[in-house]
Amino acid sequence: MNIPNKCPSCSGRLVVTELCCSDCKTTIKGNFELPQFATLSPEDENFLRVFLAARGNIKEVERQLDISYPTVKARLDAMLNRLGLGSLQAEARRRRLEIVERLERGEIPAQEAIALLKALE
Repeated sequence: MNIPNKCPSCSGRLVVTELCCSDCKTTIKGNFELPQFATLSPEDENFLRVFLAARGNIKEVERQLDISYPTVKARLDAMLNRLGLGSLQAEARRRRLEIVERLERGEIPAQEAIALLKALE
């Protein structure tokens, strides 16, 4: 996207303060946050483009980028963390583990555990 997201002077976070219509030149001033994906590096943006085009098929991403499965997973995890989405995965894992533990303790029947796990997907 090539939009700078860090100040070249102090590395602080940049915000958009002015928008202008390319047709009528109407200008809107304010403090506007950059879209979350605008903060991706060109490398991350390319990785995400390939990942989406492959519909999340890691084997296809491996083939397209000529990188290993662990590298694809590591880059995906790193990108999720940079975007603040890594905690969502950790929370989902924690909730799945909690359901399995309840099943092991006999607190819920297998059918209920299956239904709860499917609901998390």
